Amino acid sequence: MRSNNSPDLPPTGNLWRTDELTDLGYGSRSIKSLLKSGSLVRLRYGCYLRASVWNAQSAGVRSRQLIYAHAHGTRTTSTGQFAYSHTSAARLHRLYLWKVDDLIHLLQRMNPSSERHGRDVRCHTRPFSDDEIVTLDGLRVTSLERTAADCAIMLAYRQSLIVMDHALRLGADRNLLQKMADALDGRRGVRTFRRALENADPRSESPGETLTRELILRLRITPPTPQVEVASALGRHRLDFAWKKEKVALEVDGKVKYFDFKPTDEVLYQERQRENALTEEGWKFLRITWKDLFNESRFKYRVLQALAGRPAA
Repeated sequence: MRSNNSPDLPPTGNLWRTDELTDLGYGSRSIKSLLKSGSLVRLRYGCYLRASVWNAQSAGVRSRQLIYAHAHGTRTTSTGQFAYSHTSAARLHRLYLWKVDDLIHLLQRMNPSSERHGRDVRCHTRPFSDDEIVTLDGLRVTSLERTAADCAIMLAYRQSLIVMDHALRLGADRNLLQKMADALDGRRGVRTFRRALENADPRSESPGETLTRELILRLRITPPTPQVEVASALGRHRLDFAWKKEKVALEVDGKVKYFDFKPTDEVLYQERQRENALTEEGWKFLRITWKDLFNESRFKYRVLQALAGRPAA
């Protein structure tokens, strides 16, 4: 039997609306007590999650959890005719995002007059067709191409490029995206959309690689080839970037920031073995971390020194 001072959460389930907790016998005082004790987390107005689940989630999973909470919380108050769009759709498509907030973005055919939306929700009404809506995780979501287009219109260029690179890598149709861009002539944000689409490269495997490629082009450094396969005595290896003539490899570290796992000691050991083997074949390695991408003068100096065959200090 639950104590009024220290109630226990239901043994099953993790996500509840206020009315669901009320039906299970939890009054407002019990809910407040669970929140205060740290057993329950309020994700948004009227929607709660078991704290142990929230605490175990990575930042990326938490961002998606907020979308699921919105869907669960509005199940009894909305007609459900909206679709998740923009960065919310990007999260549900598992697209890479950089420096974006956790606002919930909804696409509707018209601005709602009676439905209540919280301060964390942004509604959009740009026209859409039925074939631009798909179902993911049981939710109505804009298609991969429409999502990439909406994000590119809304976000800054480098943010848009990260989304566009990853969308193409996941199979987005570049020709369809080009048609979308052509149809948006004169619309705010379309220049960013077109620029991101023109410069997008599906070979990019992480936001760090996208930003590295963008920085190299912006600094007018001779561009390297992405994802180059080379051989050593240990076998064949793939480099993030390579200037093949100069035999200079550029590797982007810190990719773990964008994935829900960490490299094992064995993986790190194999990386060292691979680099040693390629060094014996005459390759020079330039390793950069996330923070190096934001010290542009130092970055350019190191790359130019490596290409010139001189060790960078």
